[in-house]
Amino acid sequence: MLPCTGRIEEAIILQAFEGGADGVMVVGCLEGDCHYLSGNIRARARVQRVSDILESIGIGGDRVRMYNLSAGEGAKFAAYANEFSEHIDQLGPSIINQVRNTKAEQVTA
Repeated sequence: MLPCTGRIEEAIILQAFEGGADGVMVVGCLEGDCHYLSGNIRARARVQRVSDILESIGIGGDRVRMYNLSAGEGAKFAAYANEFSEHIDQLGPSIINQVRNTKAEQVTA
C-alpha cells in the first residue's frame, strides 16, 4: 500500500503481472482532491502507459484500470472491485499465466 497513487511506478504494476496477477486495480483519491496535489493525475497517466504496454505486447490493456474514490465511498469501492474482478474472470488468465500453467503441466506430466 502506498500513501498516494502518485508514488506508483509503471514497473510496480508490471511486476504484479510478472508475479502472476491477471489484473491490477489501482484506486486513488478523487481527481482534484489529492493531498499531494497531483498524485492521482500522475498515477492515471502511468496506469494508461501500462495499459498501452500491455496492449502492445498482447496481454490486453484492459487488465489494468484506475478508479478514483473518496475515503467514505466504501460501497462504491466494493462495487468497483466486484466489477473489475468479474471483468478479469471473463478475460480468463493472462497469457503469462497461460504459459506458466502449460509449462507446469509439462513438468508434472
